[in-house]
Amino acid sequence: MEEPFLRTIKTHFNIVPFSSGYSESSIIAGISTRYGGVSLDPYDTLNLGLHVNDDSECVVENRHRLATDVGIPLERWVFAEQVHSSSIQKVTTDDCAKGSESYETGIMGVDGLYTNESNVVLSAAFADCVPLFFSSKQHSIVGIAHAGWKGSVLQIAEKMVNLWVQNECIRVEDIEVVIGPSIQSCCYEVDDRVINEVNKVVNKGEPTPYTFNHDGSYQLNLQQLNKQILIRNGISPENIRQSSHCTSCQVDDYFSHRKENGKTGRMLGFIVNCEQEGESAS
Repeated sequence: MEEPFLRTIKTHFNIVPFSSGYSESSIIAGISTRYGGVSLDPYDTLNLGLHVNDDSECVVENRHRLATDVGIPLERWVFAEQVHSSSIQKVTTDDCAKGSESYETGIMGVDGLYTNESNVVLSAAFADCVPLFFSSKQHSIVGIAHAGWKGSVLQIAEKMVNLWVQNECIRVEDIEVVIGPSIQSCCYEVDDRVINEVNKVVNKGEPTPYTFNHDGSYQLNLQQLNKQILIRNGISPENIRQSSHCTSCQVDDYFSHRKENGKTGRMLGFIVNCEQEGESAS
């Protein structure tokens, strides 16, 4: 399958499938790189996380730079606290700017956001965990979820799908998902503690999303686990696109918590449903 993330500017990759083919709305979505900012080592240069001990003024400047390149001011962005949970919050224009310049003012206690309002940029920070981008063009709704191993085994992907189906009356056939750049199985070694939790959410007959190493460790494929959860909940495989980018292998492009021993910055995943051409942003 063709790589869904394409970089046309140094600050971020765009999700190509979400950038074309939407007649009623225009979706902008993607993930930032580590270039184009003002942060110093070890956060150089486009660190966008306010919770990693970087200079907050540098981070806010970096966020403004990304927002400018994306084309939507930072005042329209919404940030989640991200606590490795499966909690998801529906947000509106009233939530715009929450967490944009201060970590403490973000949407607390959640790892997923969604909205059916235009010009509300949903954003989440990543440095190896799996970004999940959701869209339904028929209903002008978008969502984003942060899925580390804890969020994955808590099935945050399933919860987003269920919220849309049950609360927003969206047919599961109309939901599209893009699985973003993350640490891949080649670099993600875990122990029995993690695999025991993974096994609890792998159904009988499904392939195990990991391989066993001779030293008793495992190579875990979190992207595969999330894809299996999505398919089991009715998302068609044709409506799931998956990045081949490994944040650990491609540390020249991305921040990697594992590769850089925890001393690094954060990328931002983002998605927004823009207004139709000819309408003005509020």
